[in-house]
Amino acid sequence: MNPTVLIVDDEEPIRSSLRGILEDESYAVLEAASGEEALTQLAHHAVQTVMLDIWMEGIDGIETLRRIKKKHPELPVIMMSGHGTIDTAVSATKMGAYDFLEKPLYLDRVLLLLERAMREFTLSQENQALKARMGAEPVMVGETPVMRALAQQIQRVASTSAWVLITGENGAGKEVAARQIHLRSERSNRPFIPVNSAAILEQFIESELFGHEAGAFPGAVTQRIGRFEQGDGGSVFLDEIGDMSLKTQAKILRVLQEQRFERVGGGQELRVNVRVIAASNKNLPDEIAAGRFREDLYYRLNVVPLRVPPLRERLEDIPLLVDHFIQLQRGVLPVRHFSREAMAALKGYHWPGNVRELKNLVERLLIMAPGSEILPRDLPEFLRPVRSGGGEGRSSEPSPWDVLLDSANLRDAREQFERAYLKAQLEKLDGNISRTADAVGMERSALHRKLKSLGLG
Repeated sequence: MNPTVLIVDDEEPIRSSLRGILEDESYAVLEAASGEEALTQLAHHAVQTVMLDIWMEGIDGIETLRRIKKKHPELPVIMMSGHGTIDTAVSATKMGAYDFLEKPLYLDRVLLLLERAMREFTLSQENQALKARMGAEPVMVGETPVMRALAQQIQRVASTSAWVLITGENGAGKEVAARQIHLRSERSNRPFIPVNSAAILEQFIESELFGHEAGAFPGAVTQRIGRFEQGDGGSVFLDEIGDMSLKTQAKILRVLQEQRFERVGGGQELRVNVRVIAASNKNLPDEIAAGRFREDLYYRLNVVPLRVPPLRERLEDIPLLVDHFIQLQRGVLPVRHFSREAMAALKGYHWPGNVRELKNLVERLLIMAPGSEILPRDLPEFLRPVRSGGGEGRSSEPSPWDVLLDSANLRDAREQFERAYLKAQLEKLDGNISRTADAVGMERSALHRKLKSLGLG
């Protein structure tokens, strides 16, 4: 089904011209000559994007936008005006407008904005559907002593406004812990804004965090509200903060100290009230020693340190986690059960990808296993138990190739390769750290820290 655009303009020639252009681009088009008619159309038709003129008789575009956002908060609305002002554009943006077009309209700009708006709306809808299926928020699953201790720490720190620094390996559940802190705090009814520092290009990270003004740089057509401003009154989660540049770290430090900042290209200071929760899979003291992380930012963030344990330190939680992942897929994937032997094989593995790796494996087995019970023969080869008489079996460690293919991302794959490579070198040299350091071309102290970070200490 072609995506649908609603064009709202009291000038028929403009509606007709836009209809012809958009239908040539395979969009389905609805028209409305007034704000009232637009609201009626939205009540009876599924629409993916609205193009809305500001100056109309009856209720104008700004009031129409307000009413649309009240009933359809996720629907992207592109405002249009032949004599718009910056103040009008700013007002529309603050009310949730997706972007602002000045008349006369330029075809390339119209089509580019529509494509982006449609894509983001589709992703938003898919995300909402996923959340509805998985539950509103992820939960911490585990009854081992380390997980009970973590739950108690989260409960205690949540009731305060202290900054929190969460450390742990990739896939261990750092963001889940951060969300639990937010949900148990007085800010729970305000936004939780996650920022994956490693996934944002360096040249865009300041704009993402602090926003920008129209004209701040090429392509900045309208004002953008940054993540800190979006999180006002709530929590901002800075994931993988160790990957931020020193320049961005300095600006983050100012926000923490003063709770104020300026948008990129702006001169007005903005004040916000946010709680910052940061996370890193790196050893930040080592990063400080190497000159890659600011010591003052570390001590500012590290008011309350929390460590999320890797899965290999809580293997007894695996049955609970497996059952949790099966329940998340109920109604979507076939319900299967793990045999005692298959569960024992899961508990005998070292899980370099942690909870994320286990979740991916459970979903794969729910899809691929032929019977209602998942047996050892259904598991990947590196997980199958050893048989004393030969035949089907596995070694005590997984095949490095299988581990790499199970990786959630490139960072996980690199970490898993390093673990397998260094473990093999250690075994070859009878665990001698000095000889292993010489063999791999590392300083002994650096190798010792690396082994510890990889769980080979």
